[in-house]
Amino acid sequence: MSAESGNSQFVEIENDTFRNSVGTMDETGNRKWVFPRKPKGKYTNYRNYASWLMLGLFFGLPFVKINGNPFLLINLIDRKFFILGQPFYLQDFFILALGAVTSVIFVMLFTVVFGRIFCGWLCPQTLFMEMVFRKIEYWIEGDRNKQMKLDRQEWDAEKIRKRLMKWSVFLLASLLISHFMFMYIVGYQRVFEIMMAGPAEHPLSFIVMIVFTMAFYFVFAWLREQVCTLICPYGRLQGVLIDKQTINVYYDFKRGENRSKWRNNEDRKTSGKGDCIDCHQCVVVCPTGIDIRNGQQLECVNCTACIDACDEVMDKIGLPKGLIRYATEAEIENQETFRFTSRMKVTALFLVLLIGFLGFLMYDRGSMEAKFIKPAGSTYFIKDDKITNTFIYTFLNKSNEKKILTIKVMTPVNAEITYFGSEKIILKGDEILKGNINITFPEKDIKFSKQNMVIGVFDEKGEMLDSFDTTFEGPFKLML
Repeated sequence: MSAESGNSQFVEIENDTFRNSVGTMDETGNRKWVFPRKPKGKYTNYRNYASWLMLGLFFGLPFVKINGNPFLLINLIDRKFFILGQPFYLQDFFILALGAVTSVIFVMLFTVVFGRIFCGWLCPQTLFMEMVFRKIEYWIEGDRNKQMKLDRQEWDAEKIRKRLMKWSVFLLASLLISHFMFMYIVGYQRVFEIMMAGPAEHPLSFIVMIVFTMAFYFVFAWLREQVCTLICPYGRLQGVLIDKQTINVYYDFKRGENRSKWRNNEDRKTSGKGDCIDCHQCVVVCPTGIDIRNGQQLECVNCTACIDACDEVMDKIGLPKGLIRYATEAEIENQETFRFTSRMKVTALFLVLLIGFLGFLMYDRGSMEAKFIKPAGSTYFIKDDKITNTFIYTFLNKSNEKKILTIKVMTPVNAEITYFGSEKIILKGDEILKGNINITFPEKDIKFSKQNMVIGVFDEKGEMLDSFDTTFEGPFKLML
């Protein structure tokens, strides 16, 4: 049998076995606890840099303000939303919905081209698990072998001390993350006020904080990689989005098979052996407990730990690096170079159009919004050959600047406006203001029982900030 046919047989046999179960479960369905070895290498360093940046942003952005507005605030309770310092209101919900659709399309395009690189480098679950809680675990319990030994030993003083210490630090880290998460909901000032006042004055906030803290603790202390392998829907999308032109972490089976242990001064090529020396270092560093040599799997989060482990081994035995690397399936199978496929082009074009339209809506939404609504059950009244309608106005200032407003009826002409208060309406920044006005026309100017009318709102410089189309009611007139 040729080496190539042997490779095909190997892949076929592996495909018949490893895809029938999850890497973190045994044949009986019980969980296999993963004890990954601490990774090191070029990609690990890059991921550390990216993680420090992302963690810095997570813990720093709640304190960043743009023009006095929070950089990011999603307050569902008080219906206050700020993104990049820009306020959003329920009236702008369609923009947020379009932004969500754009984000989904972007994730799809990104996955089509780069696979699950988001999972390994940017996902909050991976970020906190591998760069915070896993490092705490290494610090307290040691690397893979020490953790496995500690797990097997009886509950003696050492095990109790280390486990209690780890669980306590995990709990403190979960509490810290929960507090910062709430800063993105109510703002850091409000979180500090609740903390200073204590749980007695804010029992509901205290209970919610405890619930979220325990949820974070449960995820990172016990659930861990199960979030990626069993819960997260993004991993299930791989089968739909990923094809042979997608860049992923791949094992070069054509170069690596047939596997064999390393022997000094051996001509592996002549003896029909591949470059993989079956050292299992790519397996022991995997945080989801899979063997990347089995091919692409939904449990793989593209964390690159296996790349660093394999490159380290290849460097020690004098073989070329890259046995496990970022590549496409077509590149591995047929030595094809990456190309931008038609599906990628169409998806990219659609994404660009969506982003452009979203940018236009953001730019065109204006600095304020005005509405003029007739009170429920109200009608017109006539006095001295003049018809009067009452309107309730609602002004929403979407900027941080104070505005002095006046109201004018654009069409029809000859309107008189009676204010219930000052003719100059002062609207503070980020404020919603309501009030009443009467609009009066000479009876002869009203030709229809419901006359179309346009009301404009102007600032103190005479610039129109917004307009509203409504109707003016009058008596029914028979048109001859």
